[in-house]
Amino acid sequence: LRMYELSRDEWEIARQLREVLKVFKDATLFFSRGTPNLATVIPAIDHIDKILTTASLEDQSKYDPAIRVACGLATQVLHKYYSLTDSSSLYRIAMILHPRHKLSYFKKLKWPDAWQRTA
Repeated sequence: LRMYELSRDEWEIARQLREVLKVFKDATLFFSRGTPNLATVIPAIDHIDKILTTASLEDQSKYDPAIRVACGLATQVLHKYYSLTDSSSLYRIAMILHPRHKLSYFKKLKWPDAWQRTA
């Protein structure tokens, strides 16, 4: 069975993967509690995007190249699904009508003026 034992490097990659995947666990738990609403979808996607993008661009000392590449690919998939929110104006309407967000959320993230006008 020793031949199937993980090496120290493999354990380190597993630790890094666990660290990066935690954002998905947190999002799943967040949306599984109570009643999720549309106004929380875009901020959640933005948070996941920030984590994945940061991990994919980190220097080699923090994440193994395989983890960085996986995060980059996951970011591309996330962007695909994020763009689907454009097919329904309900997401933007929910954000603007939400007392905590309104237009300030889009301004805080420095969305281009054209995107803010569309929202």
